[in-house]
Amino acid sequence: MKLLRVGPAGAERPALLDQDGVLRDLSALTPDIDGTLLADPAALDRIREAAEAGTLPALDADDLRTGPPLAGIGKIVCIGLNYHDHATETGAAIPSEPILFMKAPDTVVGPDDTVLVPRGSLKTDWEVELAVVIGRELRYAASPEEALAAVAGYTVAHDVSERAFQIERGGQWDKGKNCETFNPLGPWLVTADDVPDPQALALRLWVNGDLKQDGTTADQIFPVAEVVRYLSQFMTLYPGDVINTGTPAGVALGRPEPKPYLRAGDVVELEIDGLGRQRQVLKDA
Repeated sequence: MKLLRVGPAGAERPALLDQDGVLRDLSALTPDIDGTLLADPAALDRIREAAEAGTLPALDADDLRTGPPLAGIGKIVCIGLNYHDHATETGAAIPSEPILFMKAPDTVVGPDDTVLVPRGSLKTDWEVELAVVIGRELRYAASPEEALAAVAGYTVAHDVSERAFQIERGGQWDKGKNCETFNPLGPWLVTADDVPDPQALALRLWVNGDLKQDGTTADQIFPVAEVVRYLSQFMTLYPGDVINTGTPAGVALGRPEPKPYLRAGDVVELEIDGLGRQRQVLKDA
């Protein structure tokens, strides 16, 4: 299933995109798309049954904003340097264990919302990423299989980064990762049963129409199942938590000088096969 949330920011309503590309209203079946829904197999089954029966009312999508596909996000855990080609382009050693950092849930905006270039920024960068959404409480997973069973679905994340804040200002990466609007998410949350192999997804990103990133999750150093298993050894994962699983090669940081960092007026488009497409126009904060 392709679950999404549409409407004005802060007042989105739950919806489903059916197999014919028609937007369907889920308001009669669930108040929102959130961890509570994802943790309830019976509620998800009711949505599937209604979709298959064709009883869900259609929505006019023409004037509807698409919001983030998930409400009430508990935490966003991110994996750094998780693609072989990205580590190579930045001159970094292949990590022996996943590199972790956190993004605050308030960085999340819709897939087509404006992204703000922070005040004082000279090195705002792009990163297309596969995001994993947790649907079952998980701690100390004993195997990758157990970890993968806790995944509710997948979506597209844009892990926007400010490299000077991240690398040159001391401390941890977080200050370059948590600026306002730095985690566009969506358009859809595609349930795990519709993503048979999370290690066979192509990711692409364009800046002003020029293809910058063209990768595949097959190049991940730590695959999705291992990332989820590993994280569960250090923190409890709850329904509605999100994991950004890293970016492939092609970021501005990895390019020759002068590096083509983002500026106000730039247009970034990104997609993952089967999970949808985003488009953002950048604006000064």
